[in-house]
This record gives sequence, C-alpha cells and structure tokens, in this order.
Amino acid sequence: MRLTYPTATVLQALSHGHGYGFEIIDVTGLRAGTVYPILRRLDEEGLVRSSWERASAAQAEGRPPRREYRMTPAGQRVAEEALERYPALARLFVEGAGDDLARA
Repeated sequence: MRLTYPTATVLQALSHGHGYGFEIIDVTGLRAGTVYPILRRLDEEGLVRSSWERASAAQAEGRPPRREYRMTPAGQRVAEEALERYPALARLFVEGAGDDLARA
C-alpha cells in the first residue's frame, strides 16, 4: 500500500473515531474527491470495514443513509506507521486544533 500524506491523514481521522466520510472531510480539510477514493481503497485492502447504517435511522433524521468506516487491527497498525512517517499529523487531533488542516 502506498502511504501518501492524504491516506495517512484519513487513517488518523479514523483512528480518532471519525467514521463517516463527511466527518473526515470536515476534520481534515481534504476534499470529497480525495477522501472517498482513499476510504474505498482502505476498505478493499482490509484496513477498514464499512457498513451502511439502517435506512430507518437515516430516514428519522431526514437524510440518506451513511456508510460508517471502522479501523481493523491491520488498519490500526498502518495508522501507527503513518504517524511515524508523518509525525506532524499528531497535531491534527489535539484539543483546539479544529479543522484547520487546510491552513496548516
């Protein structure tokens, strides 16, 4: 697997409990056209598992169902490797960092 900075960023978001695409976009500042292909590739490689939420839950909130992504143990190991390779990513999820990645 090619561990690019955007992929490492998505892995860090996932490891901090951000499990939905829009949530990852918000906290990282990455674009949807970057995040969703990365999530798809991570899922195909077994680094995350994805599942659709129940349609009834989404319908009750007046929105389409969301796909949730959760790290696998292999994904967690790669996320740790990513942090070693890109140590600046550790600052993304410290309290108060917010979603300022695009300006970092």
